[in-house]
Order: sequence, then C-alpha cells, then structure tokens
Amino acid sequence: QLQLVESGGSLVQPGGSVRLSCAASGFRLDAYAVAWFRQAPGKEREGVSCLGSTGSSTQYADSVEGRFTISRDNEKVYLEMNRLKPESTTVYFCAVGGVYIVRATCNPREYECWGQGTQVTVSS
Repeated sequence: QLQLVESGGSLVQPGGSVRLSCAASGFRLDAYAVAWFRQAPGKEREGVSCLGSTGSSTQYADSVEGRFTISRDNEKVYLEMNRLKPESTTVYFCAVGGVYIVRATCNPREYECWGQGTQVTVSS
C-alpha cells in the first residue's frame, strides 16, 4: 500500500527555520515528481515547492522563492523552510506524482498520492 507520512511540523518564531520530512512506504521516491502543498482553512490548496521526476526541475511559489528548498532521496521528501513568516502558518502536505512529470509542476491535479499533513505555526 502506497503511503506518505509527513513529520517535522512545529511552532517556530518568525524568522526561524523548520525542516519538514515526508516518508514514503511501498515505493521509492527517486523516480517520481514530488511536491509540498499547503492549505489554510477556507482557502484552496497551494503548491509551495515542487520537484520534477528527474530532480533537475523545480518550481516555487513566489511567496517562498529563495526561502524554501525542496529535496528528495530514495525514501523521503524534504522541505527546508527558512526566514519563516507568520503567514506561513498552516498545514503542509507532501504529494507524489507520476514519473512522466519531468518538468516540475505545482498543479495539485497532477499528484496522485497525498500525505495527511503536518502543522507549521509561526508565532512569537
């Protein structure tokens, strides 16, 4: 059974850093497109950081460009978040798409497997 489990969400002060992890069971991640999304209450799911299947293409939301970094190894997807702002507070989800997604995309319809989410709260 394919499953994704996020971890690393926490309470952090503005300007701080958090590293999220997403562990996969049932398959290897190194051949698939992967991504991190977030969704605040009452809002649409937003693609934050996305990585194409070959690992050479990335896409970032404008609001996180230069502060967030997505990476991947065989078993996990990571999201390094730096210089966090209060508006980054929400639930973060990891997702896995197909091996055909060479060029990174943050379109949620392209992703087939989702985790349950992990809460990140940025507050003093």
